[in-house]
Amino acid sequence: MRAIRPGKPQPKLQAVTVGLWEGRRIIAYVSGNAIVILTGPHDILQTIYLDEHESLDAIQLDELSGGIAVGSGSVTHVYKPYTQGVDLVKWSLQCDLTLEGDARNDRIATLSWGMDDELLVGSSCLTLYSTHNGFEQLWTKPLANPPKYAQFSYDASLIASTGKYDRLMKIWRRLSFGGSEQCFDYAYLPHPQTITGMHWRRPFHREQNIENVLYTICADQKLRIWVSGDPHGLGILELWATIDMLESIQPRHVPLNQQSQRRYAFIVDSRDFTIATTKAIQESSKFDSEQHALTHLIEIANRSPEICVVLDDRGNMSAWGLESVGCKVRKASNIFNVAHVEGLRFYFPLDVLPDEDNTQFYNFCGDNPGDAFTVLAHHFDGRLEWLEGRVDTLFDPSPQKSRLTRKTICTGHSSAIKKIVRTASGRALVSRTNGGEGIVWNQRATLSGKTLARQSTFNTPEHIHRLCVLQEGDFLVFLHHESISLWNTRGPHAIEIARRPYKIQGKSLCLILVPELNENSGQVHLATISSDMKGLAWEVRLPPKLESRRPSTVEEPVSLEEFGQFDLGTGDDLAFVLPVDPAGTASVISGFLDTFARDIAISYTNSGVIDSWTARLNEKDRTLEWLHTSTVPTEVPNPSLASGTSIRKAALVDSEKTTLTIWNMRSAQLEHEEHFEGQGDIQDLDWSSTPDNQSILSVGFPHRVVIYNQLRFDYLDAAPSWAPIREIKTRDLTPHPIGDSVWLGSGNLVIGAGNQMFVQDEHVQIMNDLLPRLPLSSSTIATLNIFTVVSTLNGTLAVFHPQFLAQCILAGKLPLVHQILIRLFKRLKFYTDGDELDGLLGFDAEDISKEPETILYLARKELSSSYADFSDDEEPEVINEEVASSLNQLLVEKDIPQLTNREQFHLADIVECVGTVEMHRRSIDENATRFLLFFRQNILRNKDRSCPSKGISWREITWASHSESQDILTDLVSRHYQGRMLWRHARESGLFMWMTDISALRTQFEIIARNEYTKTDEKNPIDCSLYYLALKKKAVLIGLWRIATWSREQGPTQRLLSNNFQDPRWKTAALKNAYALMGKRRFEYAAAFFLLADHLQDAVSVISNQLQDMQLAIAVARVYEGDDGPVLQKFLEEKVLQNAALEGNRWLATWAFWMLGKRDKAVRALLMPLNTLVNPLDTPRLQSKSFLADDPALVVLYKQLRQKSLQTLKGAMMVSPRTETDFILHTARLYDRMGCDYLALDLVRNWEFLTPPPQPRRSLSSLPMHMRSDSQTFQDQNQTPSMIEGFNFDPRKLLRRRSSLVVADLPSPGLRAVIDGRMEDAEAVIEEDEEHEGETKSKRGENEEKRIPTQFQEPDANSLLDSFGF
Repeated sequence: MRAIRPGKPQPKLQAVTVGLWEGRRIIAYVSGNAIVILTGPHDILQTIYLDEHESLDAIQLDELSGGIAVGSGSVTHVYKPYTQGVDLVKWSLQCDLTLEGDARNDRIATLSWGMDDELLVGSSCLTLYSTHNGFEQLWTKPLANPPKYAQFSYDASLIASTGKYDRLMKIWRRLSFGGSEQCFDYAYLPHPQTITGMHWRRPFHREQNIENVLYTICADQKLRIWVSGDPHGLGILELWATIDMLESIQPRHVPLNQQSQRRYAFIVDSRDFTIATTKAIQESSKFDSEQHALTHLIEIANRSPEICVVLDDRGNMSAWGLESVGCKVRKASNIFNVAHVEGLRFYFPLDVLPDEDNTQFYNFCGDNPGDAFTVLAHHFDGRLEWLEGRVDTLFDPSPQKSRLTRKTICTGHSSAIKKIVRTASGRALVSRTNGGEGIVWNQRATLSGKTLARQSTFNTPEHIHRLCVLQEGDFLVFLHHESISLWNTRGPHAIEIARRPYKIQGKSLCLILVPELNENSGQVHLATISSDMKGLAWEVRLPPKLESRRPSTVEEPVSLEEFGQFDLGTGDDLAFVLPVDPAGTASVISGFLDTFARDIAISYTNSGVIDSWTARLNEKDRTLEWLHTSTVPTEVPNPSLASGTSIRKAALVDSEKTTLTIWNMRSAQLEHEEHFEGQGDIQDLDWSSTPDNQSILSVGFPHRVVIYNQLRFDYLDAAPSWAPIREIKTRDLTPHPIGDSVWLGSGNLVIGAGNQMFVQDEHVQIMNDLLPRLPLSSSTIATLNIFTVVSTLNGTLAVFHPQFLAQCILAGKLPLVHQILIRLFKRLKFYTDGDELDGLLGFDAEDISKEPETILYLARKELSSSYADFSDDEEPEVINEEVASSLNQLLVEKDIPQLTNREQFHLADIVECVGTVEMHRRSIDENATRFLLFFRQNILRNKDRSCPSKGISWREITWASHSESQDILTDLVSRHYQGRMLWRHARESGLFMWMTDISALRTQFEIIARNEYTKTDEKNPIDCSLYYLALKKKAVLIGLWRIATWSREQGPTQRLLSNNFQDPRWKTAALKNAYALMGKRRFEYAAAFFLLADHLQDAVSVISNQLQDMQLAIAVARVYEGDDGPVLQKFLEEKVLQNAALEGNRWLATWAFWMLGKRDKAVRALLMPLNTLVNPLDTPRLQSKSFLADDPALVVLYKQLRQKSLQTLKGAMMVSPRTETDFILHTARLYDRMGCDYLALDLVRNWEFLTPPPQPRRSLSSLPMHMRSDSQTFQDQNQTPSMIEGFNFDPRKLLRRRSSLVVADLPSPGLRAVIDGRMEDAEAVIEEDEEHEGETKSKRGENEEKRIPTQFQEPDANSLLDSFGF
């Protein structure tokens, strides 16, 4: 905790109490209707809120019992301490004492504890209660004047009381102790003027018997000392000495007529002075070389005096020692001067109201280690100043820079905080309450760090609808319902300096500070937007910022004028408009109004659509120009809360206030979703960011705040992109719910709860779930601030980071991965802990952007250099299994500073996988390499996590499906499972999804059937029935049942299977058995009987819906009827593509389109919205908008597929250049968010767009009158692509760098038309082809069934689109 503002102390004489109870120093004061109990300047022990609406008036601590009594109106609340655990102490209500009789309508003014739980209550009468085991009234006495002071002496034998403006101190002497009736007599101590203060001498401990001594301060600026008189006389106390406070301070360098006439005084009791001197001696032996002041202090302490400290308001202090107070014969030496010093800094209030012009002092020195001499100054303007220091430094007559160090100022509000608003820079803020009370806070640097200091206060009865802070807290703008006002807050009290009425259509929703082109222009512009999306702007002219806090005496030009109106459209369905959190950035823009400008406001609708807005000043026309920068349909109905940031992030809370979603406004991506059922309602959202624009979000609940920070995207593990970094709980500090919270620019979070404000330290204690992500030691993490931690979690990755290496492999940069690992291997050979390890390993952006062939050439050139010739060891050229084993051994032995332990294990997995892939490099292609590497990595990670495998993703399945080395992949996968592959293994590897050879597919399916049969000792034919019936090998299944003599189902099943199921009778019997098995929830066996009845559709439905196994459903359909069967086609279109659209799974969508033969759509599915290609039957799930739906590896597959065949080229041509450009830039941003900045640079630097077609051959008269927009083009997936419409072009020239082979998979008439340039005929043919797609697919299916994809065949010359001129 950086600082605490516990609440505003009441401006009452008894609002603060200090005491020592059981070795604990307790400081308590009343603030509004709250009791604040402290043990240190930053340690709140407890805050107690009372139900009373009235403020509390008095508080008193009992040093004997630890009880605390507070007075509110005519009721006294008594609290008693109890312990929680070992050392934790809390107070709970014991009883309430209500004034009775004529005093029942009085207000309690004073409280004082006596002996044995006695409590003296002062109102219009003095009433003595006993609070031991309940409460009992012991004595009461009416007073002529309500008391200002009424206090017991420490032995409880005397009571001193005086009324307001009284000059007589009344001393009550107790005549009897014990019993239910108490008797007192009294006497008066006359003073020449009003009594302004009093203090009873404090003994070393309560059991000590000392003579009672009373110190009184009078308006005549004199302190009087009263001691016990003749016990048998009429006078109870008599005057012993007087100290003239005016004469005590006579500054030598200030003329008499310019000296301050104000005087303050307090008594340092002998007990506290002795302890403070002892502590000074203990501390001085270590640090001080000259101890003249300490020697003088020791001499004084040996005389056991009380010290009278006299102050003025200009830093002058005079200290007097009082020795042997109460002796019968007073000597001149009994009162002696201790010190007269200057430069004592107390921050007395300036320019305050008369009721606030007072200060009371309290002092103490604890005996515990670490305690220091403490002075508390209770300023009646609402501050409790806490100062600490060494007593020898305080009384040292030589000049000192700092005699007392200010530890904190206890201040705040006197009622519950409602709202906190900050400036754009985060260096000033305003907190306000429901009652119109507000405080302007400024962030200032102290020895312990930055903290909040109170700058100004305001209290207006008029309702404040919205407010804005200007010029770092020097001015405020209040938006009321019908007017707007400007306030000057440079002084201690805010002053209204301008006001202007306004009218607007609808209800004003916000007050927005518009960024200025020149921040030093001396003017600011504000805008409000109404519920009808109508707006009004104002121009405020302000004077320059003052260096000092004192208001200037010069008249300064200030104005508040209307700047114009604007209209942002209709407000239909609008829920709210609010300004964005500036996230620590300056509110200055470049002047361009485009989508690159920073947002200044967001709006959200009841249907869950978030819009962001930016604006620019138009000085010429005196208006604001607005631009709608982004729209995000979140599908969150009736959001209850939203918050945005200027760097295009937004958070949204649902109507139940239990679900949080975080969105990227630039890309309309869902980055995080979390549910908080049973954890309280979400009631506040606040944004901040690091200097490098890494976002931080605080989520406020009633009694806690959870701070989230963004993380790098991880598409391989599908890890969350946001995580809680810290949780702040306020229940231990206050029972009051949190009102609001806000970020300071320095990374401190300010939380307002009740009357109090808590400033959290920027040095964070990381939550355990996030610690494994930080590549730092725990001791280092403890010293880091939140900005450094968040930047570490989001910065650029080292080139040997496993995520960077994995993305390089997906991008086809396997040679680069080999070179990175080789260099890492060389560095780690000689690396020791503490050495620096370059995160780039000597690579630069040029190296990463080079083609794979160039990387291999440079590697060989490096190995053949003269340096390498002199090397003792033969350096490896690639990572083979031997080098991988050696590198992994180094990774086990050494800690890499840029990696966490988990990341280092993942790096070892990648090294092992790369070594395994290298062994098969010559026999497999790139796509097979991608699949095999991540298949192996998935297996290794599952072993490390000791959890069941979830299988590979559709990304790896898609890579393998486009591989030309599937026979080798099949063999490698099968060998991994030792030839005992079961269906769960096949599902893990996606084998039956990516195999394209139907014959090989059926062979593998038969192996699965055999292994399922033999997986148990009993060899149950039921386990393999589905597989053999899908293969249509009923005879094999009959044979297996023949030997299953142990089964009770053998006979009936064998007899049933022996029938001819082409007969309708037996088909019906099979169907009846299938439905009966479904009733018994034996779904797999039921699907087998559906196949027996030749009802493939029903079997696929049962497998998909009841077994929830989409892969098995597809595999059964492929095996049963081939890739062109109607059941498979229907399942792919109605189930697979629908799921892909609902989930936003582009990998699944492109795979399904490819299986359907719609290769043009398979290409477009990689970058276009899936709802433009598939008509979803249901509302897409929130998951479809997740960032995980936009894998950066999609761009690699898109680049590969678009030039693979004429169909894919057609699909790429149907993508508009704007869409493709946005796709590339979006992918680059994804790489950047992943920490792979160099891959983002490589993508935008080397991407090759399709060459634009030549100019149209048609005449101008034949062109359409209106060009269709891109969004309109994609709405109907069956329309002819507008990009190729009306142009004569050669597809061979679309790519500058292309493969020499392009498969001609369009029908020959269309191909001939394309080659001949007759595009009109080609369009007609393309339309005809789409109508007869089914016929084309059946012909293609027959051809694909016959060919083996892994064997090379000489292509037909007519199917080549190259530049050879044939």
